[in-house]
Amino acid sequence: MDLNRPIILYFHAGSANHGCEAIANSTLKLIYKKRLEQGCDMSTTPVPVVISNNADEDRKYSLGNLEKQGMCILVSDRHIDQDFFSHILYYGWRKITKDKQSFMRYRFRDGYRAYVKEHNRCDVQEPDKEEDESLAVNHTPLAISIGGDNYCYPEMVSDLILSHEYFRKRGFETILWGCSIEPDSLKDENLRKDLMAYSRIYARESITYKGLLDAGIPEEKLELRKDPAFELETSKVSLPKYFLPGKTVGINLSPMVQNKEKTEGITLENYKNFIKYILEETDQNIALIPHVVWNNSDDRRPLEELYLEFKDTKRVVMINDAPAQELKGFISKCSFFVGARTHSTIAAYSSNVPTLVIGYSVKSRGIATDLFGDYTHYVLPVQEISEPDEMIRAYKWIIEKS
Repeated sequence: MDLNRPIILYFHAGSANHGCEAIANSTLKLIYKKRLEQGCDMSTTPVPVVISNNADEDRKYSLGNLEKQGMCILVSDRHIDQDFFSHILYYGWRKITKDKQSFMRYRFRDGYRAYVKEHNRCDVQEPDKEEDESLAVNHTPLAISIGGDNYCYPEMVSDLILSHEYFRKRGFETILWGCSIEPDSLKDENLRKDLMAYSRIYARESITYKGLLDAGIPEEKLELRKDPAFELETSKVSLPKYFLPGKTVGINLSPMVQNKEKTEGITLENYKNFIKYILEETDQNIALIPHVVWNNSDDRRPLEELYLEFKDTKRVVMINDAPAQELKGFISKCSFFVGARTHSTIAAYSSNVPTLVIGYSVKSRGIATDLFGDYTHYVLPVQEISEPDEMIRAYKWIIEKS
């Protein structure tokens, strides 16, 4: 694929979700590497623009360093719900004209302007006006949807379709990158039509890949490729007190997984019983490792509850928030890992750490199936947890097979 052309990466949710950070980080480095291999003149090739939910958040972590190195330009989405007058204006316009695209024009305006500005810097021909249906450029520009599992969330599909249409109308070739999609959702004709419009779809696991094939997406449009976060670099880290390298079980728990349990409280009960088992029956310590720290879904909240219950044992440590590469550094030093966030488990898998996934969707099942031939025992679907010792039993099974 020709990467010597303008590139926009969109639907990046922000780096306080370190899985999103890991995808964006690895993808930008892959683009840079491939451009060098293709002999691109980096001084005249437009820098990729990352349209983010929160660029200031990204600059706190690794993407900020990549921006300083000239590997990306970070631009925030415009949030219409945060601008009262624009919200009223666009809502009224949409109501009268049925112009659903209007919200996307507002949302991506700053990112699009950054894209045009970067063209000008590289002497790429500029379109006559911002809202042209096609762009007069030297190369067909490329828009990459990097949201990973965005299509797994029904409430997001409408905006994903409108966003995809926004870039196609402006002359972009489009790619869906590193995706997971629930096969059952592909019965939706609007979703299938949207997916057919991508030039290329990279499925990150085989369940999604087969589901897309079965839904009629042509094989020539599809490629099965591991999640780019498998290629995330690992930072060297200083281990805190009680974190014994090779003798510490890493644990991640998320509010999202807790919200999907069928038996109220069963997930936290399993985690507590598992930690008790490790402390009482093994010589391993425990490291509690957050991977998402958004205000509305902060792993530190349930992990803090676990820490307070077991801190007096002097064998449990809470890892602070850090960039994705550093969190992978901590995870790589674990003897075993239990993770609820998909990309915390990808950090473990790619570091050859035996891993139990507390999963909730196709992505965890598909990734484990591709790695082990079957996800049974390696993934404990949170919706199916009903007994208080299921994590302990799954841990014992994996340890015996390791």
